[in-house]
Amino acid sequence: MAKKKAKIQENPMENEAVATPQPITETLEKNYMPYAMSVIVSRAIPEIDGFKPSHRKLLYTMYKMGLINGGRTKSANIVGQTMRLNPHGDASIYETMVRLTRGHEALLHPFVDSKGSFGKHYSRDMAYAASRYTEAKLDSFCHELFSGIDKDAVDFIPNYDNTMQEPTLLPTTFPNILVSPNLGIAVGMACSICSFNLAEICDGTIALLKNPKTTIDRMLDIVKAPDFSTGAEIIYDREQMRKIYETGVGSFKMRAKWEYVKKEHCIDVLSIPYSSSIEAIMKKTTEMIKSGKLREVNDVRDAIDLNGFKLTFDLKKDADPEVAMKKLFTVTELENNFDCNFNILVNGTPKQLGIREILTEWIGFRVGCVTRELNFELGKKDEKLHLLEGLALILLDIDKAIRIIRNTEKEEDVVPNLAAGFNLTKTQAEYIAEIKLRNLNRQYIINRVQEIETLRAEIAEIKETLKDELKLKAKIIATLQEVKKKYGKPRLTDIVEKTDAPAVREDIFFENYNCRLILTRGGYFKKLSVQSVRAADEQKLKEGDFVIYREDTDNRGDVLFFTDKAQIYRAKVDDFPLSKASQMGDYVPSKLGMDDDEHVVGCKMVYELDPSHHFVYIFENGKGVRVNLSAYEAKSRRKKITGAFSSESPLAGVIYEGAKPANIFIRTDAGRGMLIKSSLIPVKATRTAAGIQIMKLPKKGVKVDLATDMIDDIGQDALKCKKLAIPSTGSPLGQLTFNF
Repeated sequence: MAKKKAKIQENPMENEAVATPQPITETLEKNYMPYAMSVIVSRAIPEIDGFKPSHRKLLYTMYKMGLINGGRTKSANIVGQTMRLNPHGDASIYETMVRLTRGHEALLHPFVDSKGSFGKHYSRDMAYAASRYTEAKLDSFCHELFSGIDKDAVDFIPNYDNTMQEPTLLPTTFPNILVSPNLGIAVGMACSICSFNLAEICDGTIALLKNPKTTIDRMLDIVKAPDFSTGAEIIYDREQMRKIYETGVGSFKMRAKWEYVKKEHCIDVLSIPYSSSIEAIMKKTTEMIKSGKLREVNDVRDAIDLNGFKLTFDLKKDADPEVAMKKLFTVTELENNFDCNFNILVNGTPKQLGIREILTEWIGFRVGCVTRELNFELGKKDEKLHLLEGLALILLDIDKAIRIIRNTEKEEDVVPNLAAGFNLTKTQAEYIAEIKLRNLNRQYIINRVQEIETLRAEIAEIKETLKDELKLKAKIIATLQEVKKKYGKPRLTDIVEKTDAPAVREDIFFENYNCRLILTRGGYFKKLSVQSVRAADEQKLKEGDFVIYREDTDNRGDVLFFTDKAQIYRAKVDDFPLSKASQMGDYVPSKLGMDDDEHVVGCKMVYELDPSHHFVYIFENGKGVRVNLSAYEAKSRRKKITGAFSSESPLAGVIYEGAKPANIFIRTDAGRGMLIKSSLIPVKATRTAAGIQIMKLPKKGVKVDLATDMIDDIGQDALKCKKLAIPSTGSPLGQLTFNF
């Protein structure tokens, strides 16, 4: 698209030239999109070889420096040399190298053999030393990265100033993309690739090479789960892992490994999840100890030494280590999730792939590398064979060759004369002409010529391999088996079945005791201790207010508050402090952050929502409905449920119906009441159903103003209002006495 020039126009107000604003679409197209693609392709997302450009440039520089076989050199020297390929500053290059080192412990199979302080992956504060103090070389494992790189296995491109060549990819002999973990944030996309066990990945790749239709279930049996350098445990959910293997997206839960040291009465954490840090764990633990929610622990200390990682929790005298660890798992990074997002670059195009698709792409890449290596070797052997075949021709008459050279007057005529004398090509004649005089003897020539048959056999074998895909794959399989045998290690991350690691309940943090819960019509909530209940003091209430809910329970459950806006709010009983009869209690709308004009109509304490139980809603228009608690099931424990019941008419009261039908007393503001069994009210499938008419209202303006199951507060006279069928007009209350 032709580049538009900014138009300059006269501004009459300021009498100066002003540029016409560039349209946002043009800005995005010309400026932002190239930047975004550069970040995706050249910075943040790894290619099929498992490396980002910064990793590849560093490792190739070290390879060219001879550090794969030689001794270590100062890191500063490596950083300086790498800047010939990666001109982004020495600090970023050194940080890249730090992550690849053995000392940093971020990789299952480190690429850099390091000496000195390189920090630790599991610590944010343990800083690495400056590059002038540390030393490094390539680990012997890197032989598997550069195998075939000098045999035209991959393409090379000029560096940024066109002074040297660098590889576009490294010809890795194993699927490094799934062995080395990779995290990256690009523009509009990100990648989060976990590491897998090298031996398992080799076996999985071999299975796919032998049978391209290998199923995900079979792959799950071979490549069991991710494996991390920090160890820890994976809480294994096969269906969850299947999703990750199929789509490349998902998450799994990890937990730290720990042991109880009985002699010292402490807990030693021996490894933590890969995405956790020791500082975050210690900070949260300290906060919990200070707040009194972690009463089992006295102190936490960093016990890392030369033997490796250790985080110690000193327990109080009678503390239960199991309870302490359950609490720590719940609130600290000793347990967390690893989120997977397998975005990789394939031929320069970002793709989100599952495990099988990634391995399939790698197999295609590796077949290409091996094919190029074989073609390179074939060319070299053909060239050598051609030269030796020429040498064989002069074996027939060595004296003639010497005579031709001796009798040639000009140097430039030696090669043409030899070629003409023995019917040689120019290349063969050049080779023979360069042979030293001392080697122009029968023994030397016979020894060299004997290689011809070997070369012909090797060339035939290479050509046969190039023609046969199965033989190509067999060659790759043999290499993978060798890599597995040489570098394979046992798993560091243990697999724990989900059933063996049950979820931790939040109520483990709460101090449990018996209490009485009270809610008033005005929205005041009290939690009374047993001592306050026994004192039998009169409850302090606002003038005209009265109790609409009372229940003796304990401190472990949740309280559900029902409002006149058809919403349910959830809070922990433990969220409310102990109160006294002489106190008003907490004003629920303020405590739970309700809307300004929202009021509480009822509440109920629950431990879990039993799907066989019901909520019974009675509305001001005389209608009622029973809703099964299964209608409120959700994956998360939401603090607020909107549209929890019908909003067609204001709510007069809500009653919890357990295993047995509840007795419900309903009253109108016109002085009539009725007592019914909740079983008379039909159950509706949807929670927002308006229900059926329960109480007939005699005239417009009359409404139900109370619905409760607190029959004891009404007294025996309530039985006079008992009804066996609905709808009903109810009975006149007259002189009926009750405490509302």
